[in-house]
Amino acid sequence: MARRHLNPESPWLLALLAALVALGPLSVDMYLPAMPTMMRALDADIGQMHLTLSTYLTGFAVFHLACGPLADRFGRRPLLLGGTLVFVAACIGCAQSDSVEELLVFRFLQGVGACVGPTLARTVTRDIFGPRRAARALSLIAMLMALGPAVAPTLGGFVLLVLPWPVIFIFLALYGALMILLIQVYLAESLPGRQSLHPASIARNYAHLIADPSFLSVTIASALVYAGLMAYLSSSSFVYIDMLGVPVQYFGFIFLSTVAGYIAGSGISARLATRWDSQQTMLLGGALCVLTCTCMWVGNNLFASSIWVLILPMTVYAIGMGLVLPHAMAIAMAPFPQMAGTASALLGFIQMGLSALATALVGALLTDSPQPMLIAMVAFNGGALLLAVRVFRNTTRSH
Repeated sequence: MARRHLNPESPWLLALLAALVALGPLSVDMYLPAMPTMMRALDADIGQMHLTLSTYLTGFAVFHLACGPLADRFGRRPLLLGGTLVFVAACIGCAQSDSVEELLVFRFLQGVGACVGPTLARTVTRDIFGPRRAARALSLIAMLMALGPAVAPTLGGFVLLVLPWPVIFIFLALYGALMILLIQVYLAESLPGRQSLHPASIARNYAHLIADPSFLSVTIASALVYAGLMAYLSSSSFVYIDMLGVPVQYFGFIFLSTVAGYIAGSGISARLATRWDSQQTMLLGGALCVLTCTCMWVGNNLFASSIWVLILPMTVYAIGMGLVLPHAMAIAMAPFPQMAGTASALLGFIQMGLSALATALVGALLTDSPQPMLIAMVAFNGGALLLAVRVFRNTTRSH
């Protein structure tokens, strides 16, 4: 098959990178409306269904630690092709699962395969665009990537009206197969220089990253914001469909406002990238996230049967996320051009590891009220804001 690699200045390169980043969220968002149906079909409970998400995030997190060093040694393309192939096989396994235990195994493998898309798309962006242009490029990628999750829950909800839940995973397998084709034809290798795969060298690189206070603070802050989102997503189908009575076919429309907020936040983030320091933008986004989580918590206490006290603040929360995540990634990876894959991998490991813990915790506590979800979101984002303030102060002092 002839290769026609995309030029770095081509908007289609950003679109392809966004489609690769979308592998992760699509594997969550599209099956969210199916969780209550799957719970009944597999004779499971709410806690076990939350585990299908936690297990996916665990696989996603764990493989990050190997994915980064392997990509820094052998290149971005081989890892992208191999990981996406694992993703396709795992999706087929999920579709054929007859028990929740079987589904958990394939969801873990699906997470392992899915992690290469977001991790290495960020890495390729850093390789191609460098530290200054990466924040803007990542913001634009985030805007494009959000189109998938905007459609996914709605599509999943309507699929359930006419087809069984395994069809959702068959669709994801087809999406993964398309990504393999596009990577093979259009994506050039961007590895700037090979790193050693010796265990001591890998450990030294990770230790160097962890010892950097800016990297660690920014990474944990972004991970806490993302964990807040995952606490919401993992509980949303039970909260809206089972607790608040939203019909399954309309469940996906709830996410349109959230995705619109994220697109708006990413667009604002891209514009601010040329005017503000990334630390300032991240601080603004963190403050928005804390404010909106608090509004959701208070609103649900006052108007327990209203969906709007959750939907409207969540839209603004998504704007805050669009400000935090791209700039956090840019700040974290900027000082490490020779091991961008390892830096992106450690960032992803911490982000997904905290998210797995968050979904498991909320799943264990969620019964007949959204309060455990909302309290967790307030706590996570409060911690993120404190770290964003610390990063901003350290940057101000250094200037």
